[in-house]
Amino acid sequence: MTENKGPILVVGGGISGISTALEAAETGYDVILIEKRPSLGGRVAGFHQYFPKLCPPTCGVEINYQRLRRNRRVQVHTNTQVGAISGEAGNFTVKLVKSPAYVNNKCVMCDKCTPVCPAEVPSDHDYGMRNTRAIHMPHRMAYPPRFVVERAHCPTGCDKCVSACPYSAIDLNMEAREFEVNPASIVMATGWRPYDAARLERMQFGVLPNVISNVMMERLAATDGPTAGEINRPSDGRKVETVVFVQCAGSRDQEHLPYCSSVCCLASLKQANYVRTANPDARVYIFYIDIRTPGKFEAFYSRTRKDRNIEFIKGKVARVEAGEDGRVIVEAEDILHGGKVRVEVDLVVLATGMESNLKANGLNGDVVHLDEDGFASGHLQQPGIFAAGVAQGPVDVNSSIQEATGMALKAIQVAAGE
Repeated sequence: MTENKGPILVVGGGISGISTALEAAETGYDVILIEKRPSLGGRVAGFHQYFPKLCPPTCGVEINYQRLRRNRRVQVHTNTQVGAISGEAGNFTVKLVKSPAYVNNKCVMCDKCTPVCPAEVPSDHDYGMRNTRAIHMPHRMAYPPRFVVERAHCPTGCDKCVSACPYSAIDLNMEAREFEVNPASIVMATGWRPYDAARLERMQFGVLPNVISNVMMERLAATDGPTAGEINRPSDGRKVETVVFVQCAGSRDQEHLPYCSSVCCLASLKQANYVRTANPDARVYIFYIDIRTPGKFEAFYSRTRKDRNIEFIKGKVARVEAGEDGRVIVEAEDILHGGKVRVEVDLVVLATGMESNLKANGLNGDVVHLDEDGFASGHLQQPGIFAAGVAQGPVDVNSSIQEATGMALKAIQVAAGE
């Protein structure tokens, strides 16, 4: 190994960021891994299953957590974001801002605090489909395993959790702090967020309770989700018998996301199988423009297409409206048969696309350069700055991990002065 010019900074603790950090650290380089949320894992930690093996996150993500626990070369900072970046390859200066979690390292997850907490907040992990206490574990697989406090939701003067904690682990007077690091190279692995379905006015998201997004569907199917894996209607908890999946909900649309996110078709096919497994009599309709399942995933599409209870209808959904008894009416064109089709179902799932987190984090400019869609394309970056996973464009989990390995190598080459 040649001379190490400094650590590698990885921005983002999702599957790409974790993979990048581990690949570099296990080669012998020091890594600083930061994540703006209270725990690592990103969106994948909230999935029911993910490709290519349809693993639950308790399998794949947990293995990476174990690798992190064993590797002292990775320094993890949660609740942390980049404030500013300056310098050049081999000698960057990065200002980091760490928000308070109001819980320190003494926390042993005894859970003496949540029973006494009087405040409830919508669960970010479950996309608001259930509430949690203002002090809570971010989710079942949270790493680091530590409670956090949603301080803004605490009643004025309330400190019941402080009194209940036998380990003095809660400090409601914690403040944000800033510090600097000097990495030799930087990998942006900032991930994605689902496109705001409320902007799709004709889809009635946020208006009709039984119209949800694809990421919400993952939580409905997850055994640690709001319904313990039962796929029920959000409005009344009744078992879902019929479902419509609306493909390209906002994607490939100049008014919303002009690009294809590449994973939405596969996600809906996977979720259609969730429904059929949970209820063998359920009926599923998939409205699509094109079904895109590249490479080896074509076999999964072919297998799903053979299911007689899953109907594929080529055509764009024109509108969604309220039906009777909480049901939802979907009206769409049917290109292959001509004319229009109307179906009334228990649940509508919008296959919303991936939007880059980099679009709103304030880093676009002199240091990190984004393309017209908000992604950090590799050819736009200055030497020493790289992007992995969805930070550089929409990709699936498997591709994100592969790209993370490549970016780890590039970051190592800069750190080694090559």
